[in-house]
Amino acid sequence: MGKPTGFLEYDREVGRNREPKERLKDYKEFHQRLPLEKQCIQGARCMDCGVPFCQAGVLFSGMVSGCPLHNLIPEWNDLVYRGKWELAYERLNKTNPFPEFTGRVCPAPCEAGCTAGLNGPAITIKENERSIIDNAFENGFVKANTPLKRTGKKVAVIGSGPSGLAVANTLNKCGHKVTVFERSDRPGGLLMYGIPNMKLDKEVILRRVHLMAEEGIKFVNNANVGDNYDAKEILDEFDAVVLATGASQPRDLQAEGRDNVNGIHFAVDFLKANTKSLLDSDHEDNNYISAKDKNVIIIGGGDTGTDCVATSLRHGCKSVVQFEIMGEPAHERTESNPWPEWPKVLKVDYGQEEFIELYGKDPREYLTTVTAVHSDKDGNLESVDTVKVEWKKGDNGRMFPAHVEGSEKNWPAELILLAMGFTGSEDYLKNAFGIESDERSNVKAGNVDFMTNVPKVFATGDARRGQSLVVTAISEGIAAGIAVDKFLRA
Repeated sequence: MGKPTGFLEYDREVGRNREPKERLKDYKEFHQRLPLEKQCIQGARCMDCGVPFCQAGVLFSGMVSGCPLHNLIPEWNDLVYRGKWELAYERLNKTNPFPEFTGRVCPAPCEAGCTAGLNGPAITIKENERSIIDNAFENGFVKANTPLKRTGKKVAVIGSGPSGLAVANTLNKCGHKVTVFERSDRPGGLLMYGIPNMKLDKEVILRRVHLMAEEGIKFVNNANVGDNYDAKEILDEFDAVVLATGASQPRDLQAEGRDNVNGIHFAVDFLKANTKSLLDSDHEDNNYISAKDKNVIIIGGGDTGTDCVATSLRHGCKSVVQFEIMGEPAHERTESNPWPEWPKVLKVDYGQEEFIELYGKDPREYLTTVTAVHSDKDGNLESVDTVKVEWKKGDNGRMFPAHVEGSEKNWPAELILLAMGFTGSEDYLKNAFGIESDERSNVKAGNVDFMTNVPKVFATGDARRGQSLVVTAISEGIAAGIAVDKFLRA
Protein backbone atom coordinates (compact mmCIF):
# COMPACT_ATOMS: atom_id res chain seq x y z
CA MET A 1 0.00 0.00 0.00
CA GLY A 2 1.88 3.01 -1.28
CA LYS A 3 -0.11 5.78 0.39
CA PRO A 4 -2.00 4.70 3.53
CA THR A 5 -3.73 8.07 3.82
CA GLY A 6 -4.25 8.64 0.10
CA PHE A 7 -8.02 8.19 0.23
CA LEU A 8 -8.15 10.93 2.88
CA GLU A 9 -5.78 13.33 1.15
CA TYR A 10 -6.89 13.15 -2.49
CA ASP A 11 -10.27 13.72 -4.11
CA ARG A 12 -11.62 11.39 -6.78
CA GLU A 13 -10.87 12.77 -10.24
CA VAL A 14 -11.78 11.27 -13.59
CA GLY A 15 -10.94 12.22 -17.16
CA ARG A 16 -13.20 14.76 -18.77
CA ASN A 17 -15.75 14.06 -21.45
CA ARG A 18 -15.48 16.21 -24.54
CA GLU A 19 -18.07 18.99 -24.49
CA PRO A 20 -21.45 17.70 -25.79
CA LYS A 21 -21.85 20.29 -28.56
CA GLU A 22 -18.34 19.50 -29.79
CA ARG A 23 -18.61 15.72 -29.72
CA LEU A 24 -22.06 15.69 -31.37
CA LYS A 25 -20.28 16.70 -34.58
CA ASP A 26 -18.43 13.38 -34.89
CA TYR A 27 -18.24 9.74 -33.80
CA LYS A 28 -14.87 9.91 -32.06
CA GLU A 29 -14.41 8.64 -28.51
CA PHE A 30 -15.81 11.24 -26.14
CA HIS A 31 -14.09 10.26 -22.88
CA GLN A 32 -10.56 11.56 -22.33
CA ARG A 33 -7.86 10.23 -20.01
CA LEU A 34 -6.19 12.06 -17.19
CA PRO A 35 -2.48 12.87 -17.55
CA LEU A 36 -0.42 9.99 -16.14
CA GLU A 37 0.82 12.03 -13.19
CA LYS A 38 -2.76 12.71 -12.13
CA GLN A 39 -3.71 9.07 -12.66
CA CYS A 40 -0.89 8.09 -10.31
CA ILE A 41 -2.54 10.19 -7.61
CA GLN A 42 -5.77 8.33 -8.18
CA GLY A 43 -3.91 5.06 -7.62
CA ALA A 44 -2.81 6.43 -4.26
CA ARG A 45 -6.46 6.59 -3.11
CA CYS A 46 -6.73 2.78 -3.03
CA MET A 47 -7.01 1.59 0.58
CA ASP A 48 -5.63 -1.91 -0.06
CA CYS A 49 -8.37 -3.02 2.34
CA GLY A 50 -8.23 -6.36 4.12
CA VAL A 51 -11.26 -7.72 2.24
CA PRO A 52 -11.10 -6.31 -1.31
CA PHE A 53 -14.74 -6.49 -2.40
CA CYS A 54 -13.64 -4.77 -5.63
CA GLN A 55 -12.22 -8.04 -6.94
CA ALA A 56 -14.83 -10.41 -5.47
CA GLY A 57 -17.25 -10.69 -8.41
CA VAL A 58 -20.08 -12.06 -6.24
CA LEU A 59 -23.84 -11.60 -6.33
CA PHE A 60 -25.69 -9.51 -3.79
CA SER A 61 -29.48 -9.43 -4.20
CA GLY A 62 -29.07 -10.90 -7.68
CA MET A 63 -26.66 -8.18 -8.84
CA VAL A 64 -22.91 -8.53 -9.34
CA SER A 65 -20.58 -6.58 -7.06
CA GLY A 66 -16.86 -6.59 -7.65
CA CYS A 67 -15.00 -7.70 -10.76
CA PRO A 68 -16.15 -11.02 -12.34
CA LEU A 69 -12.58 -11.41 -13.66
CA HIS A 70 -11.20 -11.11 -10.10
CA ASN A 71 -8.67 -8.53 -11.21
CA LEU A 72 -5.87 -7.95 -8.69
CA ILE A 73 -7.03 -4.39 -8.26
CA PRO A 74 -5.24 -3.24 -5.08
CA GLU A 75 -1.96 -4.58 -6.46
CA TRP A 76 -2.02 -2.67 -9.73
CA ASN A 77 -3.50 0.41 -8.07
CA ASP A 78 -0.38 0.52 -5.91
CA LEU A 79 1.83 0.12 -8.99
CA VAL A 80 -0.03 2.96 -10.70
CA TYR A 81 0.64 5.17 -7.67
CA ARG A 82 4.34 4.30 -7.85
CA GLY A 83 4.45 4.98 -11.60
CA LYS A 84 5.49 1.39 -12.38
CA TRP A 85 3.30 1.18 -15.46
CA GLU A 86 4.87 -1.88 -17.07
CA LEU A 87 4.57 -3.91 -13.87
CA ALA A 88 0.99 -2.69 -13.50
CA TYR A 89 0.25 -3.98 -17.02
CA GLU A 90 1.81 -7.36 -16.25
CA ARG A 91 -0.35 -7.64 -13.13
CA LEU A 92 -3.51 -6.62 -14.98
CA ASN A 93 -2.77 -8.96 -17.86
CA LYS A 94 -2.75 -11.95 -15.49
CA THR A 95 -6.53 -11.79 -15.12
CA ASN A 96 -7.92 -9.60 -17.89
CA PRO A 97 -6.99 -10.33 -21.51
CA PHE A 98 -8.86 -7.29 -22.88
CA PRO A 99 -8.67 -4.36 -20.43
CA GLU A 100 -8.91 -1.90 -23.31
CA PHE A 101 -12.53 -3.07 -23.72
CA THR A 102 -13.58 -3.19 -20.08
CA GLY A 103 -11.74 0.06 -19.35
CA ARG A 104 -14.09 1.76 -21.82
CA VAL A 105 -17.49 0.03 -21.71
CA CYS A 106 -17.72 -1.84 -18.41
CA PRO A 107 -20.19 -0.34 -15.87
CA ALA A 108 -17.51 -0.98 -13.22
CA PRO A 109 -19.05 -3.33 -10.64
CA CYS A 110 -15.57 -3.19 -9.10
CA GLU A 111 -16.26 0.39 -8.08
CA ALA A 112 -19.68 -0.57 -6.72
CA GLY A 113 -17.87 -2.89 -4.30
CA CYS A 114 -15.02 -0.51 -3.48
CA THR A 115 -14.63 -0.13 0.31
CA ALA A 116 -13.86 3.57 -0.05
CA GLY A 117 -17.30 3.91 -1.59
CA LEU A 118 -18.95 2.99 1.69
CA ASN A 119 -18.48 6.50 3.06
CA GLY A 120 -17.25 8.50 0.07
CA PRO A 121 -16.37 8.36 -3.63
CA ALA A 122 -14.98 5.03 -4.86
CA ILE A 123 -11.49 4.63 -6.31
CA THR A 124 -11.25 5.30 -10.07
CA ILE A 125 -10.62 1.62 -10.77
CA LYS A 126 -12.01 1.65 -14.31
CA GLU A 127 -9.94 4.67 -15.36
CA ASN A 128 -6.82 3.28 -13.72
CA GLU A 129 -7.33 0.10 -15.74
CA ARG A 130 -7.78 1.95 -19.01
CA SER A 131 -4.69 4.08 -18.36
CA ILE A 132 -2.62 0.97 -17.67
CA ILE A 133 -3.51 -0.75 -20.95
CA ASP A 134 -3.50 2.35 -23.17
CA ASN A 135 -0.10 3.30 -21.77
CA ALA A 136 1.10 -0.27 -22.30
CA PHE A 137 0.18 -0.19 -25.99
CA GLU A 138 1.68 3.27 -26.44
CA ASN A 139 5.00 2.20 -24.90
CA GLY A 140 5.30 -1.21 -26.55
CA PHE A 141 4.71 -3.28 -23.40
CA VAL A 142 2.04 -5.32 -25.20
CA LYS A 143 3.68 -7.91 -27.43
CA ALA A 144 2.50 -11.00 -29.26
CA ASN A 145 3.01 -14.13 -27.17
CA THR A 146 2.89 -17.11 -29.52
CA PRO A 147 2.74 -20.57 -27.86
CA LEU A 148 6.07 -22.39 -27.98
CA LYS A 149 4.40 -25.77 -28.52
CA ARG A 150 1.21 -26.84 -30.26
CA THR A 151 -0.97 -29.76 -29.16
CA GLY A 152 -2.20 -30.70 -32.62
CA LYS A 153 -5.83 -30.14 -31.56
CA LYS A 154 -8.08 -27.83 -33.57
CA VAL A 155 -10.91 -25.74 -32.12
CA ALA A 156 -13.62 -23.75 -33.90
CA VAL A 157 -15.02 -20.75 -32.05
CA ILE A 158 -18.24 -19.44 -33.57
CA GLY A 159 -18.68 -15.78 -32.72
CA SER A 160 -16.05 -13.12 -32.10
CA GLY A 161 -17.67 -11.02 -29.40
CA PRO A 162 -16.07 -10.64 -25.95
CA SER A 163 -16.72 -14.24 -24.93
CA GLY A 164 -15.60 -15.69 -28.25
CA LEU A 165 -12.38 -13.67 -28.20
CA ALA A 166 -11.74 -14.72 -24.60
CA VAL A 167 -12.22 -18.43 -25.22
CA ALA A 168 -10.09 -18.23 -28.39
CA ASN A 169 -7.32 -16.41 -26.53
CA THR A 170 -7.37 -18.95 -23.69
CA LEU A 171 -7.29 -22.01 -25.95
CA ASN A 172 -4.56 -20.54 -28.14
CA LYS A 173 -2.38 -19.98 -25.09
CA CYS A 174 -2.97 -23.64 -24.18
CA GLY A 175 -1.37 -24.56 -27.50
CA HIS A 176 -4.45 -25.51 -29.51
CA LYS A 177 -5.00 -24.25 -33.04
CA VAL A 178 -8.00 -21.92 -32.97
CA THR A 179 -10.17 -20.64 -35.82
CA VAL A 180 -12.77 -17.96 -35.09
CA PHE A 181 -15.80 -17.78 -37.39
CA GLU A 182 -17.63 -14.43 -37.51
CA ARG A 183 -20.78 -13.89 -39.57
CA SER A 184 -20.19 -10.15 -40.01
CA ASP A 185 -17.61 -8.59 -42.28
CA ARG A 186 -15.47 -7.47 -39.33
CA PRO A 187 -14.51 -9.34 -36.15
CA GLY A 188 -15.62 -8.18 -32.73
CA GLY A 189 -19.29 -9.12 -32.57
CA LEU A 190 -21.09 -6.98 -30.01
CA LEU A 191 -17.94 -4.93 -29.49
CA MET A 192 -17.70 -4.04 -33.17
CA TYR A 193 -21.31 -3.43 -34.16
CA GLY A 194 -23.32 -3.30 -30.93
CA ILE A 195 -21.42 -0.45 -29.25
CA PRO A 196 -21.06 2.92 -31.02
CA ASN A 197 -17.65 4.19 -32.05
CA MET A 198 -17.84 7.15 -29.64
CA LYS A 199 -17.77 4.71 -26.71
CA LEU A 200 -15.37 2.15 -28.16
CA ASP A 201 -13.25 3.12 -31.14
CA LYS A 202 -13.16 0.21 -33.56
CA GLU A 203 -9.43 0.58 -34.09
CA VAL A 204 -9.05 -0.48 -30.45
CA ILE A 205 -10.79 -3.78 -31.29
CA LEU A 206 -8.87 -4.35 -34.51
CA ARG A 207 -5.58 -3.66 -32.71
CA ARG A 208 -6.32 -6.56 -30.35
CA VAL A 209 -7.57 -8.84 -33.14
CA HIS A 210 -4.40 -8.22 -35.14
CA LEU A 211 -2.33 -9.10 -32.06
CA MET A 212 -4.31 -12.33 -31.58
CA ALA A 213 -3.81 -13.20 -35.26
CA GLU A 214 -0.09 -12.63 -34.82
CA GLU A 215 -0.23 -15.10 -31.93
CA GLY A 216 -1.66 -17.75 -34.25
CA ILE A 217 -5.46 -17.39 -34.11
CA LYS A 218 -7.20 -17.50 -37.49
CA PHE A 219 -10.20 -15.20 -38.09
CA VAL A 220 -12.74 -16.00 -40.81
CA ASN A 221 -15.24 -13.21 -41.49
CA ASN A 222 -18.53 -13.42 -43.43
CA ALA A 223 -18.82 -16.97 -42.09
CA ASN A 224 -22.43 -17.51 -41.02
CA VAL A 225 -22.37 -21.06 -39.71
CA GLY A 226 -25.72 -22.69 -40.33
CA ASP A 227 -26.17 -20.60 -43.46
CA ASN A 228 -23.17 -20.23 -45.78
CA TYR A 229 -20.94 -22.51 -43.65
CA ASP A 230 -22.01 -26.10 -43.01
CA ALA A 231 -22.17 -27.13 -39.35
CA LYS A 232 -21.45 -30.79 -40.13
CA GLU A 233 -18.27 -29.92 -41.99
CA ILE A 234 -17.06 -27.92 -38.98
CA LEU A 235 -17.84 -30.85 -36.66
CA ASP A 236 -15.87 -33.16 -38.94
CA GLU A 237 -12.87 -30.84 -39.21
CA PHE A 238 -12.43 -29.68 -35.61
CA ASP A 239 -11.77 -31.50 -32.33
CA ALA A 240 -14.03 -29.12 -30.43
CA VAL A 241 -16.55 -26.41 -31.30
CA VAL A 242 -17.46 -23.50 -29.03
CA LEU A 243 -20.63 -21.50 -29.62
CA ALA A 244 -20.12 -17.89 -28.54
CA THR A 245 -22.75 -16.21 -30.66
CA GLY A 246 -24.38 -14.06 -27.98
CA ALA A 247 -28.03 -13.63 -27.09
CA SER A 248 -28.90 -11.89 -30.32
CA GLN A 249 -32.65 -12.51 -30.59
CA PRO A 250 -34.18 -9.07 -29.81
CA ARG A 251 -37.39 -8.63 -27.82
CA ASP A 252 -40.19 -7.24 -29.97
CA LEU A 253 -42.87 -4.66 -29.22
CA GLN A 254 -46.33 -5.97 -28.37
CA ALA A 255 -48.69 -3.15 -29.31
CA GLU A 256 -51.74 -2.63 -31.47
CA GLY A 257 -50.80 -1.87 -35.08
CA ARG A 258 -47.17 -2.96 -34.70
CA ASP A 259 -47.19 -5.34 -37.68
CA ASN A 260 -46.43 -4.18 -41.22
CA VAL A 261 -45.40 -0.66 -40.27
CA ASN A 262 -42.44 1.04 -41.94
CA GLY A 263 -40.17 2.82 -39.48
CA ILE A 264 -39.88 0.36 -36.60
CA HIS A 265 -36.42 -1.15 -36.11
CA PHE A 266 -34.56 -3.09 -33.47
CA ALA A 267 -31.89 -0.99 -31.80
CA VAL A 268 -29.20 -3.54 -32.64
CA ASP A 269 -29.98 -3.20 -36.38
CA PHE A 270 -29.96 0.61 -36.13
CA LEU A 271 -26.61 0.69 -34.32
CA LYS A 272 -24.98 -1.95 -36.52
CA ALA A 273 -25.97 -0.25 -39.77
CA ASN A 274 -24.75 3.10 -38.48
CA THR A 275 -21.33 1.78 -37.45
CA LYS A 276 -20.86 -0.26 -40.62
CA SER A 277 -21.68 2.71 -42.84
CA LEU A 278 -19.39 4.90 -40.75
CA LEU A 279 -16.49 2.47 -41.14
CA ASP A 280 -17.17 1.70 -44.79
CA SER A 281 -17.65 5.20 -46.13
CA ASP A 282 -18.00 7.77 -43.33
CA HIS A 283 -21.75 7.54 -44.05
CA GLU A 284 -21.26 8.56 -47.69
CA ASP A 285 -22.99 5.37 -48.89
CA ASN A 286 -26.21 6.29 -46.99
CA ASN A 287 -26.55 2.60 -46.20
CA TYR A 288 -27.91 3.06 -42.70
CA ILE A 289 -31.18 3.79 -40.89
CA SER A 290 -31.23 7.56 -40.68
CA ALA A 291 -32.90 9.53 -37.89
CA LYS A 292 -32.35 12.86 -39.67
CA ASP A 293 -35.32 15.24 -39.38
CA LYS A 294 -37.43 12.53 -37.73
CA ASN A 295 -39.31 12.33 -34.46
CA VAL A 296 -37.60 9.37 -32.81
CA ILE A 297 -39.14 7.18 -30.12
CA ILE A 298 -36.76 4.86 -28.24
CA ILE A 299 -38.46 2.12 -26.26
CA GLY A 300 -36.24 0.78 -23.50
CA GLY A 301 -33.50 2.08 -21.27
CA GLY A 302 -30.06 0.81 -20.40
CA ASP A 303 -26.88 1.29 -22.39
CA THR A 304 -28.49 0.39 -25.71
CA GLY A 305 -31.22 3.01 -25.30
CA THR A 306 -28.57 5.60 -24.45
CA ASP A 307 -26.57 4.64 -27.55
CA CYS A 308 -29.69 5.15 -29.67
CA VAL A 309 -30.25 8.61 -28.18
CA ALA A 310 -26.66 9.64 -28.90
CA THR A 311 -26.68 8.24 -32.44
CA SER A 312 -30.03 9.85 -33.29
CA LEU A 313 -28.74 13.23 -32.13
CA ARG A 314 -25.67 12.84 -34.34
CA HIS A 315 -27.93 12.09 -37.32
CA GLY A 316 -29.78 15.35 -36.75
CA CYS A 317 -33.14 14.04 -35.55
CA LYS A 318 -36.09 16.41 -35.12
CA SER A 319 -36.82 15.13 -31.61
CA VAL A 320 -36.12 12.10 -29.47
CA VAL A 321 -37.86 10.65 -26.44
CA GLN A 322 -36.98 7.51 -24.52
CA PHE A 323 -39.72 5.45 -22.84
CA GLU A 324 -38.93 3.35 -19.78
CA ILE A 325 -41.55 1.17 -18.14
CA MET A 326 -39.80 1.29 -14.77
CA GLY A 327 -39.87 4.28 -12.45
CA GLU A 328 -37.10 6.85 -12.11
CA PRO A 329 -34.32 5.44 -9.89
CA ALA A 330 -33.35 7.11 -6.64
CA HIS A 331 -30.66 9.78 -6.86
CA GLU A 332 -28.74 8.23 -3.94
CA ARG A 333 -28.56 4.80 -2.37
CA THR A 334 -31.60 3.87 -0.30
CA GLU A 335 -31.56 1.83 2.91
CA SER A 336 -32.82 -1.17 0.95
CA ASN A 337 -29.82 -0.91 -1.42
CA PRO A 338 -26.77 -0.82 0.88
CA TRP A 339 -23.10 -1.09 -0.06
CA PRO A 340 -21.64 -3.33 -1.52
CA GLU A 341 -24.72 -4.04 -3.63
CA TRP A 342 -24.81 -2.58 -7.12
CA PRO A 343 -26.13 0.99 -6.61
CA LYS A 344 -29.62 1.27 -8.11
CA VAL A 345 -29.37 5.03 -8.59
CA LEU A 346 -30.14 7.41 -11.44
CA LYS A 347 -27.49 7.38 -14.14
CA VAL A 348 -27.21 10.25 -16.59
CA ASP A 349 -25.16 8.68 -19.36
CA TYR A 350 -23.52 10.38 -22.30
CA GLY A 351 -26.58 10.26 -24.56
CA GLN A 352 -28.84 11.85 -21.96
CA GLU A 353 -26.08 14.35 -21.14
CA GLU A 354 -25.98 15.42 -24.78
CA PHE A 355 -29.75 15.74 -24.97
CA ILE A 356 -29.87 17.79 -21.77
CA GLU A 357 -27.21 20.11 -23.18
CA LEU A 358 -29.33 20.72 -26.28
CA TYR A 359 -32.83 20.81 -24.82
CA GLY A 360 -32.42 21.43 -21.10
CA LYS A 361 -34.23 18.30 -19.96
CA ASP A 362 -33.82 14.54 -19.74
CA PRO A 363 -35.19 12.60 -22.76
CA ARG A 364 -36.53 9.78 -20.57
CA GLU A 365 -40.21 9.32 -19.79
CA TYR A 366 -40.54 6.88 -16.89
CA LEU A 367 -43.45 4.56 -16.05
CA THR A 368 -44.57 4.75 -19.67
CA THR A 369 -45.55 2.01 -22.10
CA VAL A 370 -46.62 2.06 -25.76
CA THR A 371 -50.15 0.75 -26.38
CA ALA A 372 -50.64 1.41 -30.10
CA VAL A 373 -48.77 2.31 -33.27
CA HIS A 374 -50.33 4.40 -36.07
CA SER A 375 -49.32 4.60 -39.72
CA ASP A 376 -50.50 6.42 -42.83
CA LYS A 377 -52.20 4.84 -45.85
CA ASP A 378 -48.81 3.74 -47.21
CA GLY A 379 -47.84 1.97 -43.99
CA ASN A 380 -45.36 4.62 -42.84
CA LEU A 381 -45.13 5.28 -39.13
CA GLU A 382 -46.94 8.46 -37.99
CA SER A 383 -47.39 8.31 -34.21
CA VAL A 384 -47.65 6.15 -31.10
CA ASP A 385 -50.06 6.03 -28.18
CA THR A 386 -48.73 5.66 -24.65
CA VAL A 387 -50.14 5.27 -21.18
CA LYS A 388 -48.60 5.74 -17.76
CA VAL A 389 -48.31 2.68 -15.52
CA GLU A 390 -48.03 1.98 -11.82
CA TRP A 391 -46.54 -1.21 -10.48
CA LYS A 392 -48.96 -3.31 -8.42
CA LYS A 393 -48.80 -6.73 -6.83
CA GLY A 394 -51.01 -9.32 -8.49
CA ASP A 395 -52.86 -12.25 -6.97
CA ASN A 396 -49.83 -14.45 -7.64
CA GLY A 397 -47.60 -12.12 -5.64
CA ARG A 398 -45.78 -10.79 -8.69
CA MET A 399 -45.58 -7.12 -9.61
CA PHE A 400 -47.24 -6.01 -12.85
CA PRO A 401 -47.62 -2.63 -14.65
CA ALA A 402 -51.21 -1.45 -14.31
CA HIS A 403 -52.39 1.27 -16.66
CA VAL A 404 -53.20 4.63 -15.10
CA GLU A 405 -56.62 5.80 -16.28
CA GLY A 406 -56.61 9.18 -17.99
CA SER A 407 -52.86 9.19 -18.69
CA GLU A 408 -53.11 8.36 -22.37
CA LYS A 409 -51.02 10.46 -24.79
CA ASN A 410 -50.22 10.49 -28.49
CA TRP A 411 -46.68 11.19 -29.71
CA PRO A 412 -45.58 12.01 -33.29
CA ALA A 413 -43.03 9.50 -34.57
CA GLU A 414 -41.40 8.57 -37.87
CA LEU A 415 -38.85 6.21 -36.32
CA ILE A 416 -39.18 3.76 -33.43
CA LEU A 417 -36.10 2.00 -32.05
CA LEU A 418 -36.70 -1.07 -29.89
CA ALA A 419 -34.10 -1.35 -27.12
CA MET A 420 -35.93 -3.78 -24.87
CA GLY A 421 -33.24 -6.39 -24.48
CA PHE A 422 -32.95 -9.88 -25.92
CA THR A 423 -34.92 -13.11 -25.51
CA GLY A 424 -32.09 -15.57 -26.12
CA SER A 425 -29.85 -16.97 -28.83
CA GLU A 426 -31.04 -17.38 -32.41
CA ASP A 427 -32.50 -20.74 -33.33
CA TYR A 428 -30.95 -21.36 -36.75
CA LEU A 429 -27.47 -22.08 -35.41
CA LYS A 430 -28.77 -24.33 -32.64
CA ASN A 431 -30.83 -26.20 -35.22
CA ALA A 432 -27.82 -26.58 -37.52
CA PHE A 433 -25.89 -28.41 -34.77
CA GLY A 434 -28.90 -30.10 -33.16
CA ILE A 435 -28.36 -28.18 -29.92
CA GLU A 436 -30.99 -28.12 -27.18
CA SER A 437 -32.29 -24.84 -25.74
CA ASP A 438 -32.97 -24.12 -22.10
CA GLU A 439 -36.20 -22.65 -20.71
CA ARG A 440 -34.99 -19.12 -21.57
CA SER A 441 -34.24 -19.96 -25.24
CA ASN A 442 -30.48 -19.92 -24.65
CA VAL A 443 -28.09 -22.70 -25.61
CA LYS A 444 -28.39 -25.41 -22.97
CA ALA A 445 -24.92 -26.15 -21.59
CA GLY A 446 -23.30 -27.00 -18.27
CA ASN A 447 -22.23 -24.38 -15.75
CA VAL A 448 -18.85 -26.01 -15.16
CA ASP A 449 -18.00 -28.07 -18.26
CA PHE A 450 -19.92 -25.81 -20.73
CA MET A 451 -20.89 -28.93 -22.72
CA THR A 452 -24.05 -29.05 -24.82
CA ASN A 453 -26.05 -32.19 -25.65
CA VAL A 454 -23.95 -32.64 -28.80
CA PRO A 455 -20.54 -34.33 -28.27
CA LYS A 456 -17.54 -31.95 -28.42
CA VAL A 457 -19.78 -28.87 -28.80
CA PHE A 458 -19.60 -26.26 -26.03
CA ALA A 459 -21.28 -22.91 -25.40
CA THR A 460 -20.22 -19.81 -23.52
CA GLY A 461 -21.13 -16.20 -22.86
CA ASP A 462 -24.51 -14.65 -23.59
CA ALA A 463 -25.39 -17.55 -25.90
CA ARG A 464 -25.41 -19.80 -22.82
CA ARG A 465 -26.41 -17.53 -19.96
CA GLY A 466 -28.41 -14.75 -21.65
CA GLN A 467 -27.72 -11.04 -21.99
CA SER A 468 -25.05 -9.86 -19.58
CA LEU A 469 -22.03 -7.58 -19.21
CA VAL A 470 -18.96 -7.52 -21.43
CA VAL A 471 -16.78 -8.30 -18.40
CA THR A 472 -18.98 -11.28 -17.51
CA ALA A 473 -18.75 -12.58 -21.07
CA ILE A 474 -14.96 -12.35 -20.95
CA SER A 475 -14.88 -14.13 -17.59
CA GLU A 476 -17.09 -16.93 -18.87
CA GLY A 477 -15.05 -17.24 -22.06
CA ILE A 478 -11.91 -17.82 -20.02
CA ALA A 479 -13.67 -20.44 -17.89
CA ALA A 480 -15.03 -22.18 -20.98
CA GLY A 481 -11.56 -22.20 -22.53
CA ILE A 482 -10.18 -23.97 -19.47
CA ALA A 483 -13.01 -26.52 -19.64
CA VAL A 484 -12.45 -27.19 -23.36
CA ASP A 485 -8.71 -27.57 -22.79
CA LYS A 486 -9.43 -30.18 -20.09
CA PHE A 487 -11.71 -32.02 -22.52
CA LEU A 488 -9.10 -31.99 -25.30
CA ARG A 489 -6.37 -33.30 -23.00
CA ALA A 490 -8.49 -36.11 -21.50
